[in-house]
Amino acid sequence: MRLLHTMLRVGNLQRSIEFYTKVLNMQLIRQSDNQAYRYSVAFVGYGPEADHCLIELTYNWDTDQYDHGNAFGHIAIACTDVYATCAEVKCRGGIVSREGGPVKGGTSIIAFVKDPDGYSIELCQRSN
Repeated sequence: MRLLHTMLRVGNLQRSIEFYTKVLNMQLIRQSDNQAYRYSVAFVGYGPEADHCLIELTYNWDTDQYDHGNAFGHIAIACTDVYATCAEVKCRGGIVSREGGPVKGGTSIIAFVKDPDGYSIELCQRSN
């Protein structure tokens, strides 16, 4: 078994696709509309579905906003340099909600960014 994707409900599909592809450098893997049930989905990620976990962006045509509740935490993405990645995110118009630095009580270097719908994305520094 392997993890396939995580689904996020979004209020504006094109805005979310642009964030994940232009700000976080993901690829749009596939996209489709379901006319009968009035929703669209787009899958984004860092490589082909056969080898990588994706994020499914689901847009329900009649809903432009969601209450995130308090159960969901964040999505984590590995990067080689958290500080440089934060600078790139800002340069591309993204929001860094927690600047790079050590995790509280530890030594791992992390940062957080927000997507257009307010979902948190943790950037985790990894050497490979």
